[in-house]
Amino acid sequence: MLKCEVSLYPMDTADSDTIINNAIESLKKQGINCDVGSVSTYFTGTPDEVWTGLKTLYETAEREGKEVSMVAIITNSKK
Repeated sequence: MLKCEVSLYPMDTADSDTIINNAIESLKKQGINCDVGSVSTYFTGTPDEVWTGLKTLYETAEREGKEVSMVAIITNSKK
């Protein structure tokens, strides 16, 4: 299992909250349970689930906004 902390930053838009929320919803539609914090979203899964989740988040945000930055921290820590 991997743990992931990810933050999305849509650029050059006044509607970043909607873009971020829609990206998180796309993650949930993949069946990935996540906890949403004030700046980051946290989820766990198999390596395939985590990489697919990150791809889903990024592609959804990119489709809805033009430019997006994503910062992710991934760990295999058991703690």
